[in-house]
Amino acid sequence: MSNYKAPIRRVDTARGHHYVDANGARVPGVTTILSGGLPKAALVNWAGKATAEYAIDNWNTLGELSPAKRLEKLNKARYEEKDRAAKRGTEVHNLAERLVRGEEVEVPDELAGHVESYVQFLDAWQVQPVHIEITVMSHRHGYAGTLDGIFDFPLGVPGYPQECPRLLVDLKTNRSGIFGETALQLAGYRYADTYVDDNGDEQPMIPVDGCAAVHVRADGADLIPVTAGPVQ
Repeated sequence: MSNYKAPIRRVDTARGHHYVDANGARVPGVTTILSGGLPKAALVNWAGKATAEYAIDNWNTLGELSPAKRLEKLNKARYEEKDRAAKRGTEVHNLAERLVRGEEVEVPDELAGHVESYVQFLDAWQVQPVHIEITVMSHRHGYAGTLDGIFDFPLGVPGYPQECPRLLVDLKTNRSGIFGETALQLAGYRYADTYVDDNGDEQPMIPVDGCAAVHVRADGADLIPVTAGPVQ
């Protein structure tokens, strides 16, 4: 059992967010733990590909630079692409949250395809939101996190015998698809001890029938069941 004092609170900043307990102690986040502990083979390949694509797309411009400046540009290229992808993902997540809540949103042109795909997904599955963007905490293991949503699926989901399975869902907008560590991320959320309600109090975690990822792209969105076993 960890020594963090309830209730846990999410702190949003210009550079992202983090978690603190009632005494102000920083609590490790699920995605931070996974990013620091699991090297992603797919991202290693992506980094090389992103650098090569930047070189091809900017060949003439790079040729006008000194070797040192050229190397500097190439070294930074993959991070610029990563930042653009992260920004797109954050914006789609924010718009998706508002859509699920039934709000009208103004969508930037560059995100129109992603948002339309998500709307079509919601309509096709007739998704019923139970909770959206809630902070969860494991006092047993000492971590916190923010899950995208817990949804009921009244039309059913293949592989689940229930008429209306309740799934813990994470949205992914990357071009590469769903990485394996998504299962660990979802397991961390699913088997947390508590979640933070609208009053800022911690409540027992909501049980679900399973987990899934929704891969949202400009040309469609797929529901992908994810096996997220219990934390040992």
